[in-house]
Amino acid sequence: MSEIHTQGAIEAILMVVDEPVAVADIAAALDVPEPEILTHLERLRDEYAHPDRPRGFELREVDGRWRFYSSRLYADAVGAFIVEGQSARLSQAALETLAVVAYRQPVTRGQVSQVRGVNVDSVMKTLSARGLVTEVGDVGGAVQYGTTTEFLERMGLGSLDELPPLAPYLPDLADVDGEGER
Repeated sequence: MSEIHTQGAIEAILMVVDEPVAVADIAAALDVPEPEILTHLERLRDEYAHPDRPRGFELREVDGRWRFYSSRLYADAVGAFIVEGQSARLSQAALETLAVVAYRQPVTRGQVSQVRGVNVDSVMKTLSARGLVTEVGDVGGAVQYGTTTEFLERMGLGSLDELPPLAPYLPDLADVDGEGER
């Protein structure tokens, strides 16, 4: 497969995916080695991000997977286009709970409740139903939660390492057991 044909095939695949796709999946579909696919993806990402020619979309890697997204440069335009109320916003309680999970994961509901000072059971159910948090394990019979790839996508992050430094301001959870008891 020629370089130009491979690059075009990668673009075509990325145009039809509903969620980010792994390099290995693209490589398998095109019968091209993964390192070559990764080189093409990085080249395309850089080409689309060229400062002399801003585009309305960008190619991003999220948690090791790739997808086209609307450009952050035009977030205001996209926001104005989307009809208000069409996508439900998260409540303040949900945002606070999501922040605790994001910065302290894996974390139990009891630990999140301890940090927030209120019961978070219903909020955790909402965040889980929206695909922003998921069960990642358990400790002492209590389910542990972490954020999802959907969370990273919505926040425009490639990984949790890109979260702003906030964790030092959150209470230490080391001495809190799975049910929020000290």
